[in-house]
Amino acid sequence: MNLAPPQPELMPGATNAVETCLAVRPEDRVALISDEATKEVAASLASALTARHAHFVSMQLEEFGSRPMAHAPKSVLEELERADVGVLCMRPQQGELGLRMEIVRVVERRQIRYAHMVGVTPEIMRQGMRADYKMVDRLSERLRECMLRAETLTVKTEGGTRIAAHFDRGLDWVKTSGLISPRYWSNLPAGEVFTTPATVDGTFVCDATAGDHFNGKYGDLQATPLTLEIKGARLVDVDCARKDLEQEFWNYCHTDENSDRVGELAFGTNLGLSEMIGILLQDEKFPGVHIAFGDPYGSQTHADWKSKTHVDVLTRRCDVWIDDDQVIEKGRYQLEHLGLA
Repeated sequence: MNLAPPQPELMPGATNAVETCLAVRPEDRVALISDEATKEVAASLASALTARHAHFVSMQLEEFGSRPMAHAPKSVLEELERADVGVLCMRPQQGELGLRMEIVRVVERRQIRYAHMVGVTPEIMRQGMRADYKMVDRLSERLRECMLRAETLTVKTEGGTRIAAHFDRGLDWVKTSGLISPRYWSNLPAGEVFTTPATVDGTFVCDATAGDHFNGKYGDLQATPLTLEIKGARLVDVDCARKDLEQEFWNYCHTDENSDRVGELAFGTNLGLSEMIGILLQDEKFPGVHIAFGDPYGSQTHADWKSKTHVDVLTRRCDVWIDDDQVIEKGRYQLEHLGLA
């Protein structure tokens, strides 16, 4: 496909993605998958790949059929079978989780370096993609080390979140800090450390963004937060002033037997972010803790259950304690507590 000339203000983020995060080499074959909505981002990534002298194949989803797509196009999967590096930049549409999971399955089976940029925008390229990912990696690694020993994680917010989580020593804490390896693919922009918790109990108030198609449909939920009651890592009640959102979220979290189960608990570790922008892809990397209901990414955490769904929920200005040590205050890391000051 032919791509438009790149916008100069997107190039620092694109270069960071190609050179720092994916460590693309001239001999690498790269599959660059995009859609109409992300063509500006795709153009900047293509320009960075060209500057790196890498061989890349650019594909736009609309070339293969109408959206939303339930399954990944055959040509896209075939190109990933040949690639050393993959990039997916697209705006998610309702009903396309299967498409994305099919792409990830090929990536994980072949263990290629892969950037998952679902929901990326030019604004994100100008912000989160300009982060110092080596510092993000240092923070992420320190948190992972702490959580492998931790008994309890406590999260509170002024908005009403009060949860306590406990953990299974047999499940891993996964670092996706932006320095991508064949072992772990990563969202970009990056900055997360996550696991599948053994238990979560309490109230989680989603007063920021929610994942999957909810982000695009409902946007920032600060004015109409979702109040989620959780017992034994299962969603037991939802309350929201917007009853259409309340019912839709409840129904989504009861798609299958594990859709209501907390499959992910994650720290956001991107220190380059100063505020939430209402886009999940970047906001989930904002300093704090968030959770997701549904699939636990068992290939990474080693959880032995699955779900057809996965939806993140975010809260603002977290206070977070690892056991008795407060490591985040009002959404700011206490780096001295982690030995990083």
